[in-house]
Amino acid sequence: MYDDFSADYDRFVDWPARLAVELPFLERVLREATARRVLDAACGTGMHAVALARRGYEVVGADASAGMIARARASAAAAGVAARFDVAGFGELAQILGERETFDAILCLGNSLPHVRTPQELHQALADFAACLRPGGVLLLQNLNYDRILTHRQRWMEPQAHREGEQEWLFLRFYDFDPDGLLTFNIISLHRAGQGPWEQRVMSTRLWPLRRAELVAALEQVGFSRITIWGNMQGAPFRPEESPNLVIGAWKEEW
Repeated sequence: MYDDFSADYDRFVDWPARLAVELPFLERVLREATARRVLDAACGTGMHAVALARRGYEVVGADASAGMIARARASAAAAGVAARFDVAGFGELAQILGERETFDAILCLGNSLPHVRTPQELHQALADFAACLRPGGVLLLQNLNYDRILTHRQRWMEPQAHREGEQEWLFLRFYDFDPDGLLTFNIISLHRAGQGPWEQRVMSTRLWPLRRAELVAALEQVGFSRITIWGNMQGAPFRPEESPNLVIGAWKEEW
């Protein structure tokens, strides 16, 4: 799905507004971990990585989608930063990036981790993160708050709109609550030029709606000790019934 969506992803996200909100919190967490070397896992089109590289961090981005990585490399080149980007998915980061290459911090943002669908895949992904972190390094996860979504059976998400001259895009997102406990995440992408007809595409992928308790338990199993939980990317307290996000800072044990 994300190779198909890569061309429109930066239209779907209002990056100036998002980065203005998220970067102060991100840098606060990175300072606490005395982090200079950062891995952005599931980096998408690389906008967080590019923004951090502009601020002097040494950044590597990785994503399973070759289309996303191509756009991330183009974004870095346009920004004139030296961020590196590699095609690598969850569970294969240490192998592809190099087992000797460790980071002070790993970011996994934008509700990316729920793309793992089984406890085994989750364990492999978190163990892979741990293998890429130095002792005392921090993993920062940002998921949607599925405790709230599942409780309220919240199917539809806020629509997104984008305009470039006479061209217009609309993005509609909704879930199907599947019998096996997973979700099917659907995106309807609408595009038209001027007053012409709307062209539409529907893209879907399956997600595991990870709750706070199961994710914290999985982190502890692979050697993350100190765990801090927030409700959004500004550092607000986590409230299961209200918070939009589940944001977790997990520090790797120092041996």
